Amino acid sequence: MNFSSRISQSPEYTSFRSNIPLKKILLDDTSNKGWRVYDSGPRSVETPLIFLHPVSGTAEIYFKQLLTLSAKGYRVISAENPPYWSVTEWCEGFMQLLDYMDIKNVHLFGASLGGFLAQKFVEFSTIVHQPKVVSLFLCNTFTDTSIFRYKEAAVLFWIFPSVILKKMVLSNFSTKEAYHDRQIADSLDFMVEVIESLSQSDLASRLTINCLNSRVNTYLMRGLKAVTIMDVFDNYALGSPVRENIYKEYPQAKLAQLKTGGNFPYLSRSDEVNLHLQIHLRNFDGTPFSASDNLSIDDSIKN
Repeated sequence: MNFSSRISQSPEYTSFRSNIPLKKILLDDTSNKGWRVYDSGPRSVETPLIFLHPVSGTAEIYFKQLLTLSAKGYRVISAENPPYWSVTEWCEGFMQLLDYMDIKNVHLFGASLGGFLAQKFVEFSTIVHQPKVVSLFLCNTFTDTSIFRYKEAAVLFWIFPSVILKKMVLSNFSTKEAYHDRQIADSLDFMVEVIESLSQSDLASRLTINCLNSRVNTYLMRGLKAVTIMDVFDNYALGSPVRENIYKEYPQAKLAQLKTGGNFPYLSRSDEVNLHLQIHLRNFDGTPFSASDNLSIDDSIKN
């Protein structure tokens, strides 16, 4: 990918690309269902934190979390799925990935579509009697796809040209001129570059899952040990009604609310996001579900 935004040219991003190797995991020799995975931090940790991307994302978009949290002793993984055309197919593929990586339990961070799929995976793994998800950290996400346009057209996305699909995704981005915040503007520039790198099948399959009617059965989330909901109070794609609905669906969840951050706070407000993630994960320190080796945790988080 030939990137030229401020973020992609930054020393931090260069350090990420130089120090955390990309793994391409082919789950089935008879198909091209290959996942792109960055796995950082101590391999001795058996319950890692896995990041799931939005429609517009790749595994690279969580590079600030991978660098910072792995340096503090956490095992953190960013996983980018190949084209899957239904929620069930995605869940089956993710289960295969976890089995391939010999991961029996996970903490999941999901943004937008990634957050929806994280919840659907909890549901799926509960139904098939293989519960694996210990906790959820949901960022700017939703529980019901009926909020989106294009429901009638979703079954045809597979034949839409790439340029049309990219315009559909970009239409949900607020323009950087709407902000007086350089970090938010930079995050938008970076994500526009990321979208340009995605294939037609990547975009079509993700939008299909995003727009076909589907809803999370939050009753099946009852086995989770912790849920944190993060959102922002400035301009972002979903808005207040969706935010209020997810609060209602998870009345016991902890809230990690940011005054600003836009659609991609993990890029524009990475320090705050990383702090909230450590607060979320510290509940599991000293347990079999710890995401860290407990040797490098920041003292400011412990106290």
